[in-house]
Amino acid sequence: MRLYQEIGGHLRRDIHGGKYAPGDRLPPERDIAESFSVSRSVVREALIMLELEKVVDVRKGSGVYVLPPPENSQPEGADSGYGPFELLQARQLLESEVAAFAAMQATKTDILQMRDAIDAQRDCIERGVSDDAEDQRFHGLLAQASQNSVLVKLVDDLWVIRQRSPMWQGIHQHVGDKNHSQIWLQDHQTILQAVLRRDPKAAKQAMWQHLENVKDMLLQVSDADDPSFDGFLFSSVPSELND
Repeated sequence: MRLYQEIGGHLRRDIHGGKYAPGDRLPPERDIAESFSVSRSVVREALIMLELEKVVDVRKGSGVYVLPPPENSQPEGADSGYGPFELLQARQLLESEVAAFAAMQATKTDILQMRDAIDAQRDCIERGVSDDAEDQRFHGLLAQASQNSVLVKLVDDLWVIRQRSPMWQGIHQHVGDKNHSQIWLQDHQTILQAVLRRDPKAAKQAMWQHLENVKDMLLQVSDADDPSFDGFLFSSVPSELND
């Protein structure tokens, strides 16, 4: 993945994650370049990429503005219709393979960025701040470490689905245990260690187990009698697929 694609991916995730709403103006190129420690030409290429994707509108002399989602896509906040356990099953299948591939492809920059995301996640836990941003950032950076922009987009899309799911948000409101955050942090560290060792099998298993831990937590706080509960329909990815 080229550097401008990496920066564009960061900006896309910020937009899809709600940091910038439709109609908002992005920071000036100079500020974006400084925040990512890249040249303005790289930022310019990233913005052109997002403009071609119809994510932003580059207005000469005015700035770069976030465009609303296409008419044929769901509006921000709309229910995706996917249950939380169906989503986890899809993530387990996709992200386990992504982790394995990242273990073979990751660069030094990828490693340093993932370390930074883990450090930021640890800082949030220590300060008692509940924030999924660094969790999402780690998963996005791991996908970027695969050096495959299609995989990055697929992982991004799964997070967008999660953010738009009222069922997921309803369950997540009941997750106030700091121990869960500590488990996720340890899971991320295990995944990163496997990537550092260039061990695709261990990275795949670590990601599989991470999402299995998330599933177990969701089962503990879910109402199995709720008509929308889908935990019985979408079981864990069979273990033999991870051998």
